[in-house]
Amino acid sequence: MVQVLHLKKIKKGLAKYAALFLAASLSMSVAAVEYAANFKGTDINEFINIVGKNLNKTIIIDPNVRGKVNVRSYELMDEALYYQFFLNVLEVYGYSAVEMDNNIIKIEKSSDAKKSNVPLITTDSDAAGDMMITRVVRVKNVSVQELGPLVEIIRSVDQAGDKRVDIVKLKYATADDVVSVVDNIYKDSGKGSVPEFLIPKVVADGRTNSVIVSGEGHTKVFYLNYAKAEDLVKVLQGVSKSLAEDSKGGATNNARSSNRNDTSIEAHPDSNSLVITAQPDTMRSLESVIERLDIRRAQVLVEAIIIEVMEGDGVNFGLQWISEQGGMLQFNNGTTVPVGSLAVAAEQARDKTVTKNIIGTESGTVTKYDETTEGDYGPLASLLGGINGLAMGVIKNDWGAIVQAVSTDTNSNILATPSITTMDNEEASILVGQEVPIITGSQTGSNNENPFQTVERQEVGIKLKVTPQINDGSAVQLTIEQEVSSVSGATAVDISVNKRAIKTTVMADDGGMVVLGGLIDEDVQESVSKVPLLGDIPILGHLFKSTNTTKRKRNLIVFIRPTIIRDGVSMNKLSFSKYNFIRGEQFKKREDGINLMPMSDTPILPEWNDELVLPPTYEEHLRKQNAQERNND
Repeated sequence: MVQVLHLKKIKKGLAKYAALFLAASLSMSVAAVEYAANFKGTDINEFINIVGKNLNKTIIIDPNVRGKVNVRSYELMDEALYYQFFLNVLEVYGYSAVEMDNNIIKIEKSSDAKKSNVPLITTDSDAAGDMMITRVVRVKNVSVQELGPLVEIIRSVDQAGDKRVDIVKLKYATADDVVSVVDNIYKDSGKGSVPEFLIPKVVADGRTNSVIVSGEGHTKVFYLNYAKAEDLVKVLQGVSKSLAEDSKGGATNNARSSNRNDTSIEAHPDSNSLVITAQPDTMRSLESVIERLDIRRAQVLVEAIIIEVMEGDGVNFGLQWISEQGGMLQFNNGTTVPVGSLAVAAEQARDKTVTKNIIGTESGTVTKYDETTEGDYGPLASLLGGINGLAMGVIKNDWGAIVQAVSTDTNSNILATPSITTMDNEEASILVGQEVPIITGSQTGSNNENPFQTVERQEVGIKLKVTPQINDGSAVQLTIEQEVSSVSGATAVDISVNKRAIKTTVMADDGGMVVLGGLIDEDVQESVSKVPLLGDIPILGHLFKSTNTTKRKRNLIVFIRPTIIRDGVSMNKLSFSKYNFIRGEQFKKREDGINLMPMSDTPILPEWNDELVLPPTYEEHLRKQNAQERNND
């Protein structure tokens, strides 16, 4: 038993040494057929002869094959890899190896190799193997002229590079119109700003209403939903420039590779779309940017609430007297009418009677008669028009007196709520008022001839200008310019305008109320005109003085309330509320009717008929649920 085991060990050892010997012999055989290539400044004919001798191949060299080669391999190659290396070197230097039927290899220029030995194949015969052929195809259903543009596409595709050809079948537009639009886009893109290799070749096939597009890289059309194409062009050009700089920094200095990093980005305003031609990696980056920017932007409804409450009280009391013999007591404060002017106007308003004589022409008799002239009521009417309140006159002998007394009470309550809806980060303005002409200058010629005035129109009313910026969460930053103006009256020069304006930047929550500013003032004025000493006598002093007292209190506050509208549902809900409010006011006016036109109705808005539209996913869910219920039944 021990002997048997010993023999087994000897057999295993011999097998081991035999395997090692076999592996060594195989490695020596492999090493015997491996080749190394090191040709520096070697004539190309000598290079071909050396390779042919090593591979035992018969090679015929065309006399036009000339030049020197510089090539080196840092790894050993077997026979197949060595022959492929030989073919690649020839291709780099513009030569090709054409294998003949008798196992002879002919070396000639690549341009001549494509043309040589090209057989003509008919429709009844087939080509054998990997070979260049010429085939004649008879056209039955289309003219040869219509196939001409396809030749240009084939030529453009038969080039080095990453070319691709797509056939786009059109549904609505015509092929000629699409080709014209694309050509105009690249024609108007900036006079050579788009590299030539990035401009696609576009050919219209009117017969099938298709467009054949050939180009390097990728050309895509992005139809935008919310963003504006012209605005995105600048952003995407900046992104593509940054990507190109990054790629240049990590790549070798190759002029061709740097040119291939160029990207064409053009906008088509009519369809609000972008036409982008770029390499696949750049296209993916730009597509991601477009997806993030082409989103529905939030909107902001800004309501400015202007509240003004004003109270005003005034009391005016005065006594004036005049004597026909001379002397008077007169006051001009408040709303009093001067007694002197009133006395003169009253005298002018009296009728005057004058006695005149008539002498007869023949007898010379003198006859007396009275002639009455009516008085002038104009000055008196003008003065009486300025009386406000109670005015009472007393005339006794040569004395006359007038007493005036008036009390005023003014209350006003003004509420204005201008509102405006705008996009996020977009300025919006609203004006509710009028344009008032204001004289800005005047000029006359010599001797006051040809006078003219320059007039400028100024906006007067309620103005609101706002720029909202939505922050993270529900806060809104508002840049606001609020103005409330009105015409107060005319002055000696021109009209005067009351103006209250606010310009500020505030932060407000969604739907929250923020006070912008306000004015709370109280004004008391008292004017007393009196005769010295006499006006100070208790009780009797009122006969010698005139008093005018005014008191005014005003409260003016401006509020702002922003409401963020993030989707169409919120906008629809808000519009529905405002719409029904106005419609309700119109219903109230219709119920009140028109006094002088009882048979006529006031106009009214139509009923809000907005159907509820469910999302497609939910509608699909309902259909599946209904179908399942029917199956269960």
